[in-house]
Amino acid sequence: MQSFRTEIENPIVEKDILELEKKINAFNNQEIDEEKFRSLRLARGVYGQRQQGVQMIRIKLPLGRFTAKQLLRMAAVSDEYASSNLHITTRQDIQLHYVSLDRTPELWSELEKDQITLREACGNTVRNVTASVYAGVDPDEAFDVTPYAYAFYEYFLRNPICQDMGRKFKAAFSSAASDQALTFIHDLGFIPVIKKGKRGFRVMLGGGIGSQPVEANEVFSFLEADRMIPFSEAVIRVFDRHGERNKRNKARLKFLVKEIGLTTFLEWVAEEESSLLHKTYPIAVYDRDLKEPLYSEGETIKLNTKEFNLWKKTNLFKQKQAGYFSVGIPIEVGDISSSKARELAKVMLEFTRDDNRFSLGQSILLRDVKEGHLPALYTRLKEINLHRSGFHKLNDIVACPGTDTCNLGIASSMGLAKVLQQMIETEFHTLIEKYDLNIKISGCMNACGQHTLAHIGFQGMTVKANENIAPATQILLGGGVLGNGTGRFADKVLKVPAKRTPEVLRWILNDYDTERKSEEDFFAYYDRRTKDYFYQNLKHYSDVTNLKDSDLIDWGVKEKYKKEIGIGECAGVTIDLVQTLLFDAKESFDWATEAYNNEQYSDAIYHAYNARIRGAKAVLTRTDAKINSHASIIAAFDPEFPEYESENKIAFKDTVLEFKKEGPSKSFASKYVEQTQPILLWIENRCHANIE
Repeated sequence: MQSFRTEIENPIVEKDILELEKKINAFNNQEIDEEKFRSLRLARGVYGQRQQGVQMIRIKLPLGRFTAKQLLRMAAVSDEYASSNLHITTRQDIQLHYVSLDRTPELWSELEKDQITLREACGNTVRNVTASVYAGVDPDEAFDVTPYAYAFYEYFLRNPICQDMGRKFKAAFSSAASDQALTFIHDLGFIPVIKKGKRGFRVMLGGGIGSQPVEANEVFSFLEADRMIPFSEAVIRVFDRHGERNKRNKARLKFLVKEIGLTTFLEWVAEEESSLLHKTYPIAVYDRDLKEPLYSEGETIKLNTKEFNLWKKTNLFKQKQAGYFSVGIPIEVGDISSSKARELAKVMLEFTRDDNRFSLGQSILLRDVKEGHLPALYTRLKEINLHRSGFHKLNDIVACPGTDTCNLGIASSMGLAKVLQQMIETEFHTLIEKYDLNIKISGCMNACGQHTLAHIGFQGMTVKANENIAPATQILLGGGVLGNGTGRFADKVLKVPAKRTPEVLRWILNDYDTERKSEEDFFAYYDRRTKDYFYQNLKHYSDVTNLKDSDLIDWGVKEKYKKEIGIGECAGVTIDLVQTLLFDAKESFDWATEAYNNEQYSDAIYHAYNARIRGAKAVLTRTDAKINSHASIIAAFDPEFPEYESENKIAFKDTVLEFKKEGPSKSFASKYVEQTQPILLWIENRCHANIE
């Protein structure tokens, strides 16, 4: 495999790519096991795909921001290494599919030529930082959150405190109280507020969806902007130390908050924050760096067609900048071919100021389009078939990849979405403009398609009839955003065979259109009708005694349905083998030494701390001690090994947590890193003694 040392100018990025290349070679030569390798590659955006022998690559795009140049780069990379397709996710990332593992370092190096990273796009890390697509152009925003969201991304990227947490961590920034970024379902969510002339945030904490959705708690109505990073770091440190690490389905922040209580959690955060080097972290506010579009004023086109006028009603957003609009481009199931992406990049350069966004709804928002250029833009979009009406409307359906590529997929989300979109645009096209309704589809309970947040949600499942298993759909109703950091989760109404889902949707849309009261939105309509009303009227669709052969075939496929679920990799795995943990401990110590030599004293201390924790877990693995979190490992060590204190004149707990009392000075970092090596040596000798 070739080296990329001469290709990458940034030495930190170069090291990342070379490390991935090195680990792939070690894995191929059976020098490291699959479990260890999985953890490493996930943190570098390389995710196992449903199809054997190929990978999904997740590109991390903070805030969903991209330029024309970056779009061209991603299209070229997809052509060379993947399937000539870009898939937009509900976290404003891009995913590439069908990539050979051995080519991933080369792929990454090509992306980095235009500052596009894979780092920490998957795994037990701080995932992509999402934000409202309208940040910076929203007339209702207190201020532009873009610099703050980007600073959050930069601060925690490669930060030692969040490289190997018990589970993933998600943060979002909304532009205004309308909460376009869904802060209420995030581990940390921020909504901008100005108080007495100062910038700050309403802060939401501990939300999440998945199989057990939980609404976030408001922990600050106003947190000063320069405290946003320190508070976030303290939250992540507490989560890293106390979060569950063995039971994957209980390892998110929301479960830790529930277990110990919000008051106790915030007390721990305050204690942690007081020990940080930075009590405040000012963030530089900058003006948007905008280029003028290439389109000539002399080429103005006039349009007044029914199609164009509908597009203006359903796809435009008036910006706070006078005379400018943002233009939504619905992308079917989030898939845009590389050839179409190249054409779109030309349009971006022609009509926008090159500050555009991938949306949470798996579509694209072009920003800063002059009002007088809209007819010409529409004409160009029509030429490349990207002029469909209905941005984030009823027909702009969100759907995760489901059984197309995901290991955990139970049913075909994308196949169902395409059928429903066609039905809506054929039979219910007037409702696209008439109502603000959304449909979201997930292929399993993990809710990557955010079905629990939908007015009308669908979740992939199965049903049994006689000896047959058929793909099925769980129908959910009444979810959505309420604003100000609040929302509601959809009710599960009933389950039907997947092939009957269009009939169910047809009944719901007809009933809403004819039975809603004047000015009644979907929430009010659903609450008035009640869950039982829908169950009683739809339950005949759930009858499985009369399944046809066609019911045993999922949407978008020809073969008879077979339930096949692989191993999920969304948050990696827990590794408990003693030798692997000792290896991890030594590796962390090497990182600590390297960080110290580079004068990165805070990083050095945290790497050394991780080395001690991993070593302690290794020696505790053969005991009955509870070791499901860093805190429990620290608490268990001294009772299990009292001889450590008698031999070393200090308890393990006291030495490992010493950094909480000391600042990350050079002298303390030197002492802490230096003292880590004899601790690891003591642990390694104890492990070997236990084995013998």
